[in-house]
Amino acid sequence: KGRKPRGIIQLISDRYDMDWIVYQEILAEYREVLNRRKLKLTNEVRQEWFDKVETIPKLIEVNLKVDFQRDPKDAKFIALAMASEADFLITGDKDFSEMKELAKTVIVSVSLFYDLFIDEE
Repeated sequence: KGRKPRGIIQLISDRYDMDWIVYQEILAEYREVLNRRKLKLTNEVRQEWFDKVETIPKLIEVNLKVDFQRDPKDAKFIALAMASEADFLITGDKDFSEMKELAKTVIVSVSLFYDLFIDEE
């Protein structure tokens, strides 16, 4: 929801040097979140997001389990970042606020990533 996530996804899909990395467990969560009534998405907007989620990301296998005490449901995002050796983990989830870095992955907010890569253009 909002302009910044769309802008980031568009940037990633347009640039050859950036990938949106996911694995099946995260795709399932994206689908579940997009179906939440509280988002109040129209069917057209929901379908647009489903199309993006199904076609833009690079799907990998993750065989790593991570213990994230603060919110065990978010451990999958840390496992993905570690398994893919991601440069960035972009999140608006406050559970990651204590962590600024994870191995070689920098954890940034949607707004900060937007400011760093989109506002600079």
